[in-house]
Amino acid sequence: MITMLLAAGKGERLRPLTETVPKALVDVAGRSLLERHLDKLPKGGTVVINLGWLGLQIPERVGSGDRYGQTVVYSDEGDNILETGGGIHRALPFLGDRPFLVVNADVLTDMPLPPADAELGESQVHLVLVPTPEYRPEGDFGLEDGRVTNDDRRYTFSGVAIYDPRFFDACTPGRFSVAPLLREAAEAGRVSGSLYTGYWADVGTPERLEQAHAREASR
Repeated sequence: MITMLLAAGKGERLRPLTETVPKALVDVAGRSLLERHLDKLPKGGTVVINLGWLGLQIPERVGSGDRYGQTVVYSDEGDNILETGGGIHRALPFLGDRPFLVVNADVLTDMPLPPADAELGESQVHLVLVPTPEYRPEGDFGLEDGRVTNDDRRYTFSGVAIYDPRFFDACTPGRFSVAPLLREAAEAGRVSGSLYTGYWADVGTPERLEQAHAREASR
């Protein structure tokens, strides 16, 4: 199985903490967000991690991935952080020609991760959605009979998805978000989806990070 962990972001809303540590290495109750994902993934897989802001700290911490039972490969974006779409596109040579799992490294969840080798059928993407948190004014997508839609946006994209590499065939190298591509594919009926209703948190602010600390420390 091949998984990509998106870890290049700057984490502006978590400053000043992220002035000295990349967001993916922010600590939650004694364990970084990134390492929590590495621990959770099935052993023996390949994990591609993209690097950006303060990115050299990540291979210094994670190394080859042996201690997590993974083979870790790095896609270094340097100072030119490519956003979600550009980052995945740049890493395609490492991701193979089969569907692969992508996880935003800055989420914390009890979600059982979907298998990257799941059959996508006529879809080129499968998104895991979650109920929209109270702090967000609206969600990202709707979900009808296993199909992601742009109508009735009651659900939020969890940051967990399976992509067929062909989804990026029309893309060119550079900085771009994957969101417009997902909306276009959803409009064409090419995005399947599922809903996860258990614990999920985007720890993108000091307040939500503190809540995550309290929850994990009490377990």
